[in-house]
Amino acid sequence: MSFIDVKKVSFSYPAQEGKVAEPVLREVSLSIEQGEFVALLGHNGSGKSTLAKLFNGMLRPTSGRVTIDGRDTNDDAQTFEIRRRVGLVLQNPDNQLVASIVEEDVAFGPENIGIPPQEIRRRVDNALRDVDMYDYRLSAPHKLSGGQKQRIAIAGIIAMEPDCIVLDEPTAMLDPKGRQEVLSTIRRLNREKGITIILITHYMEEAALADRVVVMDDGQILLDGRPRQVFSQVELLKEHQMDVPQSTELVDQLRHRGIPLPQGILFPAECVAALEQQLKENIHR
Repeated sequence: MSFIDVKKVSFSYPAQEGKVAEPVLREVSLSIEQGEFVALLGHNGSGKSTLAKLFNGMLRPTSGRVTIDGRDTNDDAQTFEIRRRVGLVLQNPDNQLVASIVEEDVAFGPENIGIPPQEIRRRVDNALRDVDMYDYRLSAPHKLSGGQKQRIAIAGIIAMEPDCIVLDEPTAMLDPKGRQEVLSTIRRLNREKGITIILITHYMEEAALADRVVVMDDGQILLDGRPRQVFSQVELLKEHQMDVPQSTELVDQLRHRGIPLPQGILFPAECVAALEQQLKENIHR
């Protein structure tokens, strides 16, 4: 059994007066294994954020079934455990910071579920170390940078000791430095702690770092595979208003101009290496 199992799930928000409720998700099926790093992509309105909220029971399917390690999100008796095991980090960290001191903010979740004080201390210290923010434990959150605030929000989820963290565009409001800080943190949590990561992002370079990319369009799954497999389908993605990593875009344009570069290139270093190889071959002809 997969850690997250979505079976033929449809979802509609309540209809506004005089209007028919349009489905946001249409019979979506998806399985995610423990320890995976999955990037979830799609243009605005594709259904990706709605799907993310179904993962921890914030929303419940209109039809179909979502289970977390066998626990049905429709079962009220399982809601507490599901939300403990699947943490959700939102786009704006200010919406998740509730205290005037960093360590108190990270302790908020464990305190609310009745964790003993000594255990809370251990969890808070470990969570802050996990996101490389321990030295800021007595700081005021509002004085931190955007990237630091987002890492504190992630620490607050880690302190709940989840099996999975769902991040809904966590770098959208950050500068490049802040984006790099957050990305490094979630990749380390995945590699070193084995925490399942589901990253919703508009940045294709971020998605390229994942183990797996799931692309949504019009409430359904359009593509699902390894980043090189998914991003090699440049024309299909563009047809559905999606971008690809810049290196992939450059190589695709050069291929259309008759330069025989390999498909599946995602990163700048790979692009440079391929271009250098092509130049060497041209010189020796």
